[in-house]
Amino acid sequence: MKKKYGLIGYPLTHSFSKQFFTEKFEKEKVDAVYENFEIEDISWFQDIVRNNPDLVGLNVTIPYKQLIINFLHELDKAAEEIGAVNTIKIKRIGERIHLKGFNTDIWGFETSLKPLVKNYHKKALILGTGGASKAIKYVLKKLGINYISASIEELQKNEISYKEIDKKMMAERLLIINATPLGTYPKVETFPPIPYEFVTEKHLLFDLVYNPEVTQFMEKGKAKGAIVKNGYEMLLQQALKSYEIWNA
Repeated sequence: MKKKYGLIGYPLTHSFSKQFFTEKFEKEKVDAVYENFEIEDISWFQDIVRNNPDLVGLNVTIPYKQLIINFLHELDKAAEEIGAVNTIKIKRIGERIHLKGFNTDIWGFETSLKPLVKNYHKKALILGTGGASKAIKYVLKKLGINYISASIEELQKNEISYKEIDKKMMAERLLIINATPLGTYPKVETFPPIPYEFVTEKHLLFDLVYNPEVTQFMEKGKAKGAIVKNGYEMLLQQALKSYEIWNA
């Protein structure tokens, strides 16, 4: 039986995963398929697992990274601590199905960020407080980098509003991570509202967005001499890690 992998989320208009894995399987002559399961409601998840007996692994994207947890039997330690899952390993023993959740965004982000971090990147400013920021916080904590998050919603602990980001904060927090969808195609003209005039060549601007290759956020950082990076390598690394988990 041909192995099947897939992605669940909604909407799935531009899925990196399907293209990436389809090309990988063709190139490496792997007898497997990767399908998109666009589901409007998380409750449909159980039907997908039940109706696809050849399904051995799933990726999870927006808006289900947190909601999916209620349907899983087990979580690995990191996924449990973060409270978000983007990879599911499916084991079938006779009629029994065992679903284990992982978070490979951690691996993707750390692998991509680490080579760029200098000893003066001791404090970070995370833009956005959605699901993606959870993995980022986990990695920063692991690397011993202090962080604070900017939010447009009601402020929680360790969060600030965008209007609080001033010259002093920009001078202190030399690592700035965009964990919002601002700048993503087709709305390429958008960018997080921070005072870019205070960006310096010591700053590192990391954007989780990967389409377009260079966002307005990155462009504005580059103009000030900052090091900039997009989210493509993070995406690539988390996908490879998912595959490793499914086949371990």
